Order: sequence, then C-alpha cells, then structure tokens
Amino acid sequence: QVRLMESGGGAVQAGGSLRLSCATSGMERCRYDLSWYRQAPGTGRDFVSIIKSDGTTTYADFAVGRFTISLDKNTVYLQMSSLKPEDTAMYYCKAAGRFPCNGLNYWGQGTQVTVSS
Repeated sequence: QVRLMESGGGAVQAGGSLRLSCATSGMERCRYDLSWYRQAPGTGRDFVSIIKSDGTTTYADFAVGRFTISLDKNTVYLQMSSLKPEDTAMYYCKAAGRFPCNGLNYWGQGTQVTVSS
C-alpha cells in the first residue's frame, strides 16, 4: 500500500522560506512520478511542481525561481523561498504510477502553509 505523509508546513512572513517534506512508502513495485499541488480555500487544486521517475522536473509559472523540488531516497521535498501571501494554501503530495502501475494515483493528507504580509 502506497502511503504519502507531508510535513513542514507552518506560518511564515512574506519573504520567508519553508521546506515541505513528503515521506513515501510502499513504492517498491513500480516507479512513480512525484508532485506537489496546492489548494487555497474556495479554489481548485493547482499543480506546483513535479519530479518524474527519470529525474526531470517541471514547475508552475508561479513557482519558477522560488521553489525547488528534490528527491532523496523515499522523501520528496519542496523548498520554497521568497514566499508571498498568495502562496497560502494546503500543500499536497501526489504519487502517479508509471507502467505497469499507470493509472494509480495516491495523495497525502496535506500540510498547511500560511504566509502573512
């Protein structure tokens, strides 16, 4: 059973930094693309960044130059700097299976990030 557990959220002032962590387990059978999404109150869940099983990374426009995704063993990180109040959201980790596990998607429970001005 694949499990994802986010941590590292909190309250920070604008301009500050946070590092989110997503500890993964149960992924021995297949490779997974690991990504971060965020959801502000009253809005949909938005893509933030992805690190694919081959190591390539992609970022949403708002994250370019401020956020960095990385993977170390079984934990995926999102280093966030120059944070803005509009970055306030619940941040979720997602694992998307690659063949033969394609179509299998898993989500963590989320970690809250609050940025004050």
